[in-house]
Amino acid sequence: MATTTDPVCGMSIEESAAAGSATHEGTTYCFCSPACEHRFEAEPEKYASGDQ
Repeated sequence: MATTTDPVCGMSIEESAAAGSATHEGTTYCFCSPACEHRFEAEPEKYASGDQ
């Protein structure tokens, strides 16, 4: 199974078990929880760049 890292909290998660996802500038990000997804959607540039 493919794993990915939640860009908000840094948690490693299985892509198939992600609580949500969002696409920013052509890249899809997966999240461990709806809270992380909402934080990302509020400031995608901050989290997509890795500068949390």
